[in-house]
Amino acid sequence: MAAYNAALEEWTRGRVPLNWAVTQNNLGGTLEELGERKNDSTRLEQAVAAYRGALQEYPRERFPLQWAESEDNLGTALTALGMREGGAGELGEAVQAFRAALQEFKREGVPLLWASAQMNLGSALVRLGERESGTARLEEAVAAYREALEENTRERVPLDWASTQHNLGAVLADLGERESGTARLDEAVKAYGEALTERTRERVPLYWAASFGNQGVAMMLIADRTNDAVLAETVAKQIETAAETLRTGSQVQWVAYYDRQLRKARAIRDRLNGK
Repeated sequence: MAAYNAALEEWTRGRVPLNWAVTQNNLGGTLEELGERKNDSTRLEQAVAAYRGALQEYPRERFPLQWAESEDNLGTALTALGMREGGAGELGEAVQAFRAALQEFKREGVPLLWASAQMNLGSALVRLGERESGTARLEEAVAAYREALEENTRERVPLDWASTQHNLGAVLADLGERESGTARLDEAVKAYGEALTERTRERVPLYWAASFGNQGVAMMLIADRTNDAVLAETVAKQIETAAETLRTGSQVQWVAYYDRQLRKARAIRDRLNGK
């Protein structure tokens, strides 16, 4: 951050506007990373300002891809800020930024950038949908993730494909929790299962645990709704295994979440077994 700020003392907007814009973009990335690591909203606000600055010198008509990149970057910073501040305003702006980026990140020209922007759009829509009573945003997120999977294929980018499947599973599970029946939950379990074919315990143990644990949580709801005692027993063990793996990896926040889910799973298991 200090280095980029020093560069901006000579690379001024008036003297070398494009160098200034590039540096603003780079500075924004650094500020965003600092904000994420330190849970610092001020740094994220500074990142948003830096990306907005870059956009002033990257007009779409002259620099379409650089403009789209800056819009995409702006969207990620706004998403992070909205998640921490709890405000729908930033998340709504993030959705607009990602939709803008997709106007130039064309699937036929830059397929992986298009897929990445679809992923980012899906994540912003999920966060926004979590704050709303309806399911329209979540349905849009499902569509965005499914779009991303058209280019984030297992053959081309296996771990990105797995991440997309994991995210798809998460939003399907959220929808399934809000709806009656188990159709969405079944889809979520399947998506997590797909993710786990590449997110193996040996390769990426913490990501494996997250997908394995989330799959268990979706299955827990299915067991509860279908009064399946056998499944409930399996699910309790699955969530416990995920929590223990994450505890070994010192993932405190994730462990706390799965510990809560494990208590619910055990309660469902005990109820179904008449305990």
